[in-house]
Amino acid sequence: MKSSLVAISAAVVVATVVTGLKDRAALQERFGLASAGKPAPELMMMGRIKPTEAPAANPEFNVQTVADKIEAITSSPPSGPAATEPNAAAPQPEGSQSVAPQTTAQPAPVTPPIVSEPPPPQPAAAQPPPAVDESALRYFASRGDKLRLQAEISRLQALYPNWVPPADPLAVPQNGDKQLEAMWKLYSDSRYAELRKAIADRRATDAGWQPPADLLDRLDVAEARARLINASDLKQYATVVDIAAATPSLLTCSEVDVLWRVAEAFIQTERAPRGQDAYAYILKNCANPAERQATVEKASTLLGYKPMQALLALERPAADGSKEFDAIRDNLARRFMAEGNEDPNLAIAPDYVARVEKLGGTEGLASDALLLGWYQLRRNNDADAEKWFRAARAKEDSAAASQGLALALIARKAPEEAEDVMFRWRSDSDDATATYLAATANLMALQPPADLAEDVLHRIAVEVIARKYVPTAQQFGWYARSLNQFQTAARWFETALAWKPDDEPSAYGLVVTRDQLGDRKGVRDIQQAWAGRSTRITNLEDTSSLTLNAVTPPPEKGAPAAQQTAPQPSTQPPQRPAAAEPSPVERRTDIQPGPEIAVRPTRPAMQTVTVQRGPRQTRGCATTVDARQLSPADALSRGWCLMDINRPMEAIAAFEAALQSPVRKDREDAAYGQSLAYLRAGLSSNAAVAATKAPQNRQRAAELQVAILADRALSAFDAGRYRETLIYLDQRAQLQQERIDLMVLRGYSYLNLKRYDDAGRIFEAAAATGSRDATRGLADLRRITHPDVND
Repeated sequence: MKSSLVAISAAVVVATVVTGLKDRAALQERFGLASAGKPAPELMMMGRIKPTEAPAANPEFNVQTVADKIEAITSSPPSGPAATEPNAAAPQPEGSQSVAPQTTAQPAPVTPPIVSEPPPPQPAAAQPPPAVDESALRYFASRGDKLRLQAEISRLQALYPNWVPPADPLAVPQNGDKQLEAMWKLYSDSRYAELRKAIADRRATDAGWQPPADLLDRLDVAEARARLINASDLKQYATVVDIAAATPSLLTCSEVDVLWRVAEAFIQTERAPRGQDAYAYILKNCANPAERQATVEKASTLLGYKPMQALLALERPAADGSKEFDAIRDNLARRFMAEGNEDPNLAIAPDYVARVEKLGGTEGLASDALLLGWYQLRRNNDADAEKWFRAARAKEDSAAASQGLALALIARKAPEEAEDVMFRWRSDSDDATATYLAATANLMALQPPADLAEDVLHRIAVEVIARKYVPTAQQFGWYARSLNQFQTAARWFETALAWKPDDEPSAYGLVVTRDQLGDRKGVRDIQQAWAGRSTRITNLEDTSSLTLNAVTPPPEKGAPAAQQTAPQPSTQPPQRPAAAEPSPVERRTDIQPGPEIAVRPTRPAMQTVTVQRGPRQTRGCATTVDARQLSPADALSRGWCLMDINRPMEAIAAFEAALQSPVRKDREDAAYGQSLAYLRAGLSSNAAVAATKAPQNRQRAAELQVAILADRALSAFDAGRYRETLIYLDQRAQLQQERIDLMVLRGYSYLNLKRYDDAGRIFEAAAATGSRDATRGLADLRRITHPDVND
């Protein structure tokens, strides 16, 4: 029984190695490793032999007999030290990958090896049998190394199709060369440097002696393998590829570790498709289950989701009907979900999502719940994201889980709970701090104002002052105004301006508050400081009529933080509100030449389209009323009234109620008004959605589209996305002639993209109209392109 098992094992090894040799040419062609213009090595040529061209099995070669004899050898300890058993993951020895002798002439006839019976007569046209070096065969047999023996038989069969393996490798005649036997021993023990020295020493003492070509080939391959592994360990990936190209005999299934390293080298040198091909070669041609599974695991750490799906398609069914990679599919699903969290546009197959959801329910790991939470949040599935973040916090209350939950809560307009969730983790990291501050800004901007406990207000104020966070400080000012605490409101607006002198919403809040306090000098000072930068501050009218019953909802606050700071689902912390960005004017005046400095113009005042309406009285909307309690007609009237007194966020709610009107004309006006309100609040995306809630006539649709594109261009510029700014400006220019202020914006976009000629052309054209901003743009351009002159 034991000998039968040995014979079966030997047959499997033979088949594996032959398959690897036959597919080597395909691997060479796929990897592109063959040198152009050079003839393919003989071994590569043999890799193209079709299965039908292989010689018929030799009836005289008895595998069972060979296995029994090897078993007899290994049943008792050998006389010399035993050879090291090769690694099970790569059983083929170095000799099995060596390149065939470079000589292509017909070898001289040799005496046929000793077999149990005479070989069958050869056809008359058959070529004389080649000279085959069987010394390695006899050596491995004498050492009892069964795996290397079978690998050597397979190698010689691939190199010499007409060669007949001896029935008894131990009967191969010895030449009595003890020094050569010692060299083979050094090779077997991987002592390559000593082997090189032994060969050199013998050549020096025996000028007529030549080492066997097979031994030299094996040594070259073994040393190449060592160099390749060393280069890979040192992350010298280009060297790894070069060695693999020069030593194609290493690229076989018996050298899976080499193939892994070559695949990694391709990927690290920005040739990912070649790396994918290397992994695919293993999965197509190699049969070792452990190596195949390890291949997929290694590939998943280096390749993206889509290339991995192509590799997983090469999966083979297991004997029990399952799939061979089922054992690692859970970890693969987790890895793919993590990749999906980084890229919101990457669609992960529902099977992987369902698998992770199942793991989240059965294993109950907080990490699985976090993966699902971030995945759903990145795709605007706020309800599902909140569910999984709550589950993660129930298992393990961490900064990541709390941050994700806070973002989901902000998205569904529950900033009060978001602030409470993040307060504990506010100082854990910069991301956590940014999320907490965003929650505070949204909380303070709620309309109607939230009824906050004194301790909550105190802790928010402490953090805002410590961080000098302008958006929440500004919202504190509006919150104090809503409570009729005008002195407190003024101090908060002044504090915000002290931290950020160019914060226009804070300046507007301060000028309104000083006006209501009767501080005419303070109003004039602010108006003079903001002359030419803010139309609404310069043209401020008497705001005393806005106060009624000691309740003063905040007037326009730029883009209210409740909307501005609501972060998009992301694995990253929310970006600070737009108000936290320095004003374009400040950035322009402090500009210094240099590639890292963003040049900013004075931001053009947002101009929205208007609709002709009859005169309306502001007194009817000065108080806070739930628009949902009004009839659609009254809600529509209230919406326009709120727009007249510059309270766009309340107008949005009123127009939403008016959209329920059964009268088509009222619905059209409500959708139009809501779009204008969103534009005034700086929310162009919301404005675009609102415009679709009811059909608009062509003139209105064009007006809204022009205004939306202008606002998007301004927002893109403020975010530093200058190419996107130019796209929006180009789209707007197709609908309406470009205004001078937008021409200046275009010029600064070109300037920041270092398109100096285009910037100069635009600035000169705009400056010819008398635009001071364009003149400043020309000065900025000269300061960058000719810094020495300016000095």
